[in-house]
Amino acid sequence: MEVNIGIRNVTREVSVDVENSAGEVEAAVATAIENGTPLRLSDSHGRVVVVPADAIGYVEIAANESRRVGFGFTG
Repeated sequence: MEVNIGIRNVTREVSVDVENSAGEVEAAVATAIENGTPLRLSDSHGRVVVVPADAIGYVEIAANESRRVGFGFTG
């Protein structure tokens, strides 16, 4: 899953490639916001991203798309 986090008052978003399901990420975000605790996500390379709950502007959760190689012909 690719997770993009918009941080308040910051122009760039943080992108994290996690192995969790969309439901798990959504639950972690909801828990962080409800409890006022930092959102903590680990990516597939072992990097840990910690975002304070009050700094979260938005969270976009998207499935990783398979990359297409070559040229597509129709006809």
